[in-house]
Amino acid sequence: MLSDLDIARAAAVRPVADLAAEWGILRDELEPHGWFKGKVSLSILKRLADRPRGRYVVVTAVTPTPLGEGKTVTTVGLAQALNRIGRRAIVCLRQPSMGPVFGIKGGAAGGGYSQVVPMEDFNLHLTGDIHAVGAAHNLLCAAADSSLLLKNPLGIDPHAVVVRRVVDMNDRALREVVVGLGGPENGVPRETGFDITVASEVMAILALAEDLHDLRRRLGRMIFAYSREGRPLTAEDLGAAGAMAALMTDAVKPTLMQTLEGAPAFVHAGPFANIAHGNSSIIADRMALKLADYTVTEAGFGADMGFEKFIDIKCRASGMMPDCAVIVASVRALKMHSGAFRIVPGKPLPAALLEKDIASLEKGICNLETHIRNVRKTGLPAVVAINRFGTDHPEELEFVRERALAAGACAAEISELWAKGGEGGLALAEAVVKAAENPHPCRFYYEAERLLAEKIAALCTGLYGAATVSYAPAAEKALARLEALGFGGLPVCVAKTHLSLSHDPSRKGSPQGYEFPVTDVKVSAGAGFVYVLAGEMKTMPGLGSTPGYRRIDIDAEGRVTGLF
Repeated sequence: MLSDLDIARAAAVRPVADLAAEWGILRDELEPHGWFKGKVSLSILKRLADRPRGRYVVVTAVTPTPLGEGKTVTTVGLAQALNRIGRRAIVCLRQPSMGPVFGIKGGAAGGGYSQVVPMEDFNLHLTGDIHAVGAAHNLLCAAADSSLLLKNPLGIDPHAVVVRRVVDMNDRALREVVVGLGGPENGVPRETGFDITVASEVMAILALAEDLHDLRRRLGRMIFAYSREGRPLTAEDLGAAGAMAALMTDAVKPTLMQTLEGAPAFVHAGPFANIAHGNSSIIADRMALKLADYTVTEAGFGADMGFEKFIDIKCRASGMMPDCAVIVASVRALKMHSGAFRIVPGKPLPAALLEKDIASLEKGICNLETHIRNVRKTGLPAVVAINRFGTDHPEELEFVRERALAAGACAAEISELWAKGGEGGLALAEAVVKAAENPHPCRFYYEAERLLAEKIAALCTGLYGAATVSYAPAAEKALARLEALGFGGLPVCVAKTHLSLSHDPSRKGSPQGYEFPVTDVKVSAGAGFVYVLAGEMKTMPGLGSTPGYRRIDIDAEGRVTGLF
């Protein structure tokens, strides 16, 4: 069997300038980065301002296994399938973090015959946006420590510096560190730590900004610390926001790439959905919606994670609501949600998981049914894409299809996009067109004017299945302070495990009636949301015992090997 990398390298990749011209991007709007990728100038949005927008499709999923269930394959493949049935479609994806690439999960280019190419470019650095985010973020951190040391003119409370440095790598040893050691010349000693770059508020700002000037304003509102009197101190107060924006002048432009079948793909921003809001940029989506009949974008992890944040955070910020949601499911994931199987990253699937087992599906199907109900609460039609693996049995696939329809999905189709490219998703594409072209009102999960605690409760009890919400003393105090400071009108971004509808990754299926523990509450004032941490959530992942980087090397010709 060919690897994803082998398939990608066998593709006839077109020069990005030819692709851009075919899709209405003018020569002076494209800034090539080599032959096969390029930045698209934001000036295109002004030129196309009066053009009506196309249909907007968001792809989400059931609660995944640690290996993922083919959501990106479905996102890329669906765009290819839509083009095959005569609907011009563009895909919008996030840029992958190097943490998962060198860890276990792998990259985010899709796979098989539904992926973005060149896939090694996509997964390794691309055009440097994540590095720009890290540089801008760490500039703010360096400026804060410098100001603290040099007479502290802003009155920074050294125990209330809330911004932590970032690095785009899984590195658990950096979670908790002490800086400023070695004497007065090295700064004021204090405890801090590192987050992964994609969890940076700068990354969230990049994804949610309307343009470069909006990005500059949002960077200025970033709170890096509090004064001894409890006053929020911002990047604007520190005089760092302008330089941070200067570092982001190229990163604010989406990168144009292509799928294996030649459909355009905008790649932009990269926040994780379990520790951030988990969606690609508003700018990229807006460009695609003006250029294409259909824009297919991906929301991270399950519908309780990226999709909810897509609706409540991204769509609030953009003012653009989707026309249809696609929920990706797989037989193996739903069997796992029975609680009878354990999938371990880096290890083979349990043999029993691959056998025909309707009883396990019966126990685990509740996860899909809950996600369908949660998506339907927004008013959107839900189309279920059952991602077929070679070990699936026909009776199992039909069982999932029937239960999806009974739970309220407007369609449920078997997807073979990995094995067949767009050809393997023609029925799915037709179902999406039928759903998206029948107008449906779309609504948020909560009203913006509600108290922060009420918004949190609406998600925990309404989507996650909790009976009550509990707050650690520090979280309760932070919540009251943020309401008093005027941040109560912001949407909330819950950071929790992506491996369960609950806060606890061991709770499979559709857990009900438990207590949801909130451990901390922070504000991302520049991004425009309140950040809620639940359970044992870590904002810096770690590498496993069999990390992906061990497979990766270069061959005699200098080409990357071992990359998926």
